Amino acid sequence: MFDHVAIRASDEAASALFYRTVLGPLGIEPDTENERMVRWQEFIVSAGREDRPPTRNVHIGFGAPARELVDAFWRAGTDAGHPGDGAPGERSQYSEDYYGAFLRDPDGNSAEAAYHNDTRHGGRIDHLWVGVRDLPAAEAFYETISRYAGLRHGRRWEHGFQFRGAWATFSLVADGRPPTENLHLAFPAPDRETVDEFHAKAVAAGYESNGEPGERPQYHPGYYAAFVLDPDGNNIESVFHGQPEAA
Repeated sequence: MFDHVAIRASDEAASALFYRTVLGPLGIEPDTENERMVRWQEFIVSAGREDRPPTRNVHIGFGAPARELVDAFWRAGTDAGHPGDGAPGERSQYSEDYYGAFLRDPDGNSAEAAYHNDTRHGGRIDHLWVGVRDLPAAEAFYETISRYAGLRHGRRWEHGFQFRGAWATFSLVADGRPPTENLHLAFPAPDRETVDEFHAKAVAAGYESNGEPGERPQYHPGYYAAFVLDPDGNNIESVFHGQPEAA
């Protein structure tokens, strides 16, 4: 589902240390580190700044291969002094075999290790929950881009709606929690035309552009992307990782 999920931190070093500490027991180690970010496959932590404030109120669930590793995730975090948000245990409200543990990162975001029979195997992020102010409005936005982002319908409940991808789920939730702020989600595109259509469709539907389709060589040669803002102001991207366009 995700090309990448990026959060900005009020203290990048502290947040990067938190995620190193808790993701290490799950066998998830950084694959990219530079002055701009630390990246664990599709998950990125970078520094907030005045024009790009820290991410708040998002829930990120990371896949765990076994229950014992959920316990290890919890111990690593709490032993390092990070606040718990739900001790390891079964959560049958999600599925019969669901086993998870929850921690808070330095900016108060919810991080979870989750094990269940439907645990994803194609990426590090198992699921993402995003708080929204207006569920129908948020759903309408993601329906608009769903064709270009590879999203298909998942389950629906009174205060939420889920989209499914190849190896992760993405849920919009309006159950009284604060809305998620300053999150960046990037969805992979199979070609440049899909990126163009993603942007054109969203803008035609009245959503705000946050960057027209084009190459972004600062990321890598051939990086072709476009950006729009969802109804809560989160930055949503469609990206194609191709070759640079011939001159």
